[in-house]
Amino acid sequence: MPPTTASAAPAVDATTGFRSFTEPADLPAPLPEPTRAELRLETVLAALSDPLRLHVVRKLLLEAERIDHPCGWFGIDRPKSSLTHHFRTLREAGLIRQRQYGLSRGNQLRVADLEARFPGLLALVAGWRPPPG
Repeated sequence: MPPTTASAAPAVDATTGFRSFTEPADLPAPLPEPTRAELRLETVLAALSDPLRLHVVRKLLLEAERIDHPCGWFGIDRPKSSLTHHFRTLREAGLIRQRQYGLSRGNQLRVADLEARFPGLLALVAGWRPPPG
């Protein structure tokens, strides 16, 4: 299970203004992901071009309650195979970090890495509003 202890409670990062979390020492290692230096703008923007993936990133950015959220927390009514594809795309683009907890995966937005590499990108995501309908 993803951590739910008080040590993983959100705080506002003074540098970014977004929620940040202190990672407990006992977290599983993240699944393979690009390093900060390997993040590419065109890959990140391609991942964000899908409305479902943009929703996932925005929800993590504005509503995260702990360090890792399971896929079910997002409330997306799609087949598991479709969700697996979308979350893998976000991880491989470097937007999220995933950790394996038994049969489930926890998801965390890589705020510090994204802000360092692409300043202002997350502010645009935070300000985005889904079209009505």
